[in-house]
Amino acid sequence: MKKKVYSGIRATGRLHLGNYLGAVKGMLELQDEYECVFSVVDLHAITTPYDKEKLAEATRSVILDYLAAGLDPEKCLIEVQSLVPEHMELAYYLSTVYPVSRLEDLPTYKDKKAQHAQYVNMGLLYYPVLMAADIMLYKAELVPVGIDQEPHIEVTREIARKFNSMFGETFPEPKRFWTEGGYVPSLTGEGKMSKSVEGSFLNLTDDLETIKAKLAKVPTDSGQMGGQIPQVGGVANLFTLMYLLGGKDLHHKYVIDYKDKKIRYSDMKAELADAIYKEVQPIQEKRKYYEDNPEVVDKILIEHTDRCRAQAQLVIREVKSKMGFINL
Repeated sequence: MKKKVYSGIRATGRLHLGNYLGAVKGMLELQDEYECVFSVVDLHAITTPYDKEKLAEATRSVILDYLAAGLDPEKCLIEVQSLVPEHMELAYYLSTVYPVSRLEDLPTYKDKKAQHAQYVNMGLLYYPVLMAADIMLYKAELVPVGIDQEPHIEVTREIARKFNSMFGETFPEPKRFWTEGGYVPSLTGEGKMSKSVEGSFLNLTDDLETIKAKLAKVPTDSGQMGGQIPQVGGVANLFTLMYLLGGKDLHHKYVIDYKDKKIRYSDMKAELADAIYKEVQPIQEKRKYYEDNPEVVDKILIEHTDRCRAQAQLVIREVKSKMGFINL
C-alpha cells in the first residue's frame, strides 16, 4: 500500500512564497508517489483574530493557489477542514489522553500568546491536538510542513504513541517531510516569511514590479564587508532566497562578489526578482483559469469532501470501538 500524506495551510488568504517553498512544493513532490490529502485548515485560522466576513473568501483563495501551483485533483484529495467534521470529533477523543501542561509548554503557544495577548483562547491551546487529529484522521505517515511545525509533529507522535499504548495499535507516528524551502526567511531581515508580519512576505500573486519594490526594502550593508556571509539579518536572508530561487550558480556568483567586496545589492535584488517572477508567473496564469471557472473548483471540492469523509468515518468508527463506545 502507498504511504499516506497529510498537510494543511491556514485559511489566511492568498499563499505567500514561504508557504509555497516550505509546504506546497513538498506536496507536489509527494502527490505522484503517495496517497495524499491536502487541506485548508480554516478551523485553525479562527484561533487568532480574523475577519468573519472574509474567512470563506480566504479559504477559497488557498484552494485556488493549491490548484494553480500544481496540486492535481486526479492525484490527491483537497479538502476544507471544517467540511469534514470528523477532524473535530477525533480531536476531542485525542484530547482526553494528552496533558494540558505539555500544551502550555509549547513554544508556538507561548509565541501566539505574546503576539495576541488579548485573544488567548482554548482553541489556541488546543491547536496542536486538532493538528494531530488532522494528521491522524488519515493515518498519515508523512507531513510536508516547514521546520517551525516540528514541535507540533512531535506532539502528534506523542499522542499516537499514547493512544496506541492505551487502546491498541491504531496510528502510525508521522514524520515531517523535508524540503529545501523548509524555512523561508522574512524580507524584514528577522524571522521567517509570515502573513502576520507586514512587509515580511511575497505573495504568489505579486507582479514583477511589486516583487522588485518589496525586495528593494530588504536591509543590507555597505557591500564592502567581505569575509563570510552573515548568518542572520537582511543580507543573510537575501542569500538564502537567492539559493532557493536563483539557483546555485547565481548564488555562488554573489557569494564570490561578497567575499571580494564588490557586491552590488541592486543587481542581486534585480536578478532575484526576475528569478522569483519566473517561478510564480505560471502559477498566476493557471490561477486565472480557476478564478474564471468557479464551477470547476466547486465540483472538485464536493467530490473530494465526500471521499475524505468516507475515509474519516472509517477511522472514527475504529477509534470509538477501541475506546469502548457503542457503534451502531
